Amino acid sequence: MRLHKICLSAAAALVVSALGVTACRHLPVGASAPAARSISDDQAAAGPETGRSASAPAASQAASRARPGLPARLPGLGPKTLAKVPADTRQVVLVTGAGRNSATSRVVLWQRTDDGWRPGAVWEAHNGYKGWTDEHYEGDLHSPTGVFGLSDAGGRLPDPGTKLPYHHSGAFWVGGTGFEGEPLSGSFDYVIAIDYNRQPGTSPMDGTHPMGANRGGGIWVHVDHGGPTHACISVSKTHMKQLLRTLDPADHPVVVMGDAASLAR
Repeated sequence: MRLHKICLSAAAALVVSALGVTACRHLPVGASAPAARSISDDQAAAGPETGRSASAPAASQAASRARPGLPARLPGLGPKTLAKVPADTRQVVLVTGAGRNSATSRVVLWQRTDDGWRPGAVWEAHNGYKGWTDEHYEGDLHSPTGVFGLSDAGGRLPDPGTKLPYHHSGAFWVGGTGFEGEPLSGSFDYVIAIDYNRQPGTSPMDGTHPMGANRGGGIWVHVDHGGPTHACISVSKTHMKQLLRTLDPADHPVVVMGDAASLAR
């Protein structure tokens, strides 16, 4: 099996295991959605002008009025992007770039419920060094814009408790430094393969490129190292573990990624 290039610094040297694979070249880090108000909070706020406590029905009605409803559609996404999200998807990792040419992003894990889409915390992240592109090619230093499945995971460290298929191997190792001189060691302690130009249901290291090797591949969500990537998305190690423990194949998770203007189309 050959390890395709992932997203690392040009100076990075990827050490490969006895599997005899080549390098993954890749080149980072998270605030919570407002908590719902409790009934007791609303009861205190909804008491009559006399200062007496509100009755339970009145408090319940006040709570209903005070709590904003969950959005029926994912915020920030336009019709073209929404049309690509599978109908059976109930988990969306939304990666919104700061700008078309920016290497920084924000990540929110959205969970669809009977009441609408519920957001998780906002996590700071990094993406490709040159930002985003609608047509990614190997080595262009852009992250691809689009909607992609999240079907396989792995890492140098043992499975932290994910429901995704997890491929544990010492081959998930990288050395050297990134674009800003930051050490890359530990970047692949945990990874989630983004199903861009890859065969779902295989190790993140699998080198199959259905669209051809020139269209790039080996694009992952991985541990942030403090600088831009070649094309991957990176978040803090704590958030990687949280993401791995939350994603569930039964919810058909996908990543929706790109700069805000592109996602709004």
